[in-house]
Amino acid sequence: MPLTLTHPGWDPVAVRLGPLQIHWYALMYLLGFVIAYVLLRRRLHHPPFDRISKPRPWVGDDVENLLIASIVGVMVGGRLGYCLFYQPGHYLTYPLEMFFLWEGGMSFHGGAIGVTLALLMFALRAKRPFLEVTDLLVPAVPLGLAAGRIGNFINGELWGRPTAVPWGMIFPMADSTPRHPSQLYQFALEGLLLFVLLWAYARRERALGEVSAFFLVGYGLFRFIAEFFREPDDFLGLLSFNLSMGQWLSIPMVMAGLLLWAVSRRRGVHAPSGVSDRAIEEQDADGDAPEAGGEPEVENDSATSEESNGGVDGELVAEPTPTEEAASGSKEAESDMEERSGG
Repeated sequence: MPLTLTHPGWDPVAVRLGPLQIHWYALMYLLGFVIAYVLLRRRLHHPPFDRISKPRPWVGDDVENLLIASIVGVMVGGRLGYCLFYQPGHYLTYPLEMFFLWEGGMSFHGGAIGVTLALLMFALRAKRPFLEVTDLLVPAVPLGLAAGRIGNFINGELWGRPTAVPWGMIFPMADSTPRHPSQLYQFALEGLLLFVLLWAYARRERALGEVSAFFLVGYGLFRFIAEFFREPDDFLGLLSFNLSMGQWLSIPMVMAGLLLWAVSRRRGVHAPSGVSDRAIEEQDADGDAPEAGGEPEVENDSATSEESNGGVDGELVAEPTPTEEAASGSKEAESDMEERSGG
């Protein structure tokens, strides 16, 4: 008989403290931010962030402020994105329900837009290039997404399409039909695999914006693939060309990533703000290069002296000073007077 898996049906509430309920999904969000914090602190030791000096070096406080901005962007953008992308009619009719976060409903693409705006504001306030900020952040994002997909699986939501594969799983909250455990597919693709590829790619020196472009293309591509196994939202179904809303939102993400990657590659590998000046200072300290504005070195001081003093056959001839010339002239005049008086 074929193996039949059934979703365990875990309680989505992890902790109950009287009227307070803490859901597993919220804990997964928290875990994702903790992982991001640890990874970003590690990123500060990777090039080029370990050498940036202008407007000031990156420090741990910058990571904390960056994460706070990202959390606000994810929560606001993710919720508004879900309301506007997936059920605009309902939430325009009942706008107060946009604030009912406990009822669920978050959009990654909306969260990405929210984070982008939050990072732009962070970059302006910190006076750092926007792409320098995003290049620092994005390698830590996939593991946060992986934690979120585990939360989806625990809740038994966002299940997959019907399937006959041996690992098909029955989600009792949906029906009794074996389905793809698409949450785990997304956990593996958008989370673990994307993290491994992106982290390895970001360890080497890259052009400004190239790491961010890799993330946009990688996530958009993996999300597009995973959507083929994920059940579309029942209030939307499949849209044009039998693509889901998630796939349609991933297409411009991939296109934007390809464009950014092409522009970054055309610029070539170069250091973000402050790195080039720092490298010059290090070279000057080591004596590898002369200081700007310094006097050029003289290769042969003796030859130069000989030429200026009229050297003959390698011997130096001293030129008379003005005092000596005056004394010589006085002696010649005295000798001339003596000759005249004697004559």
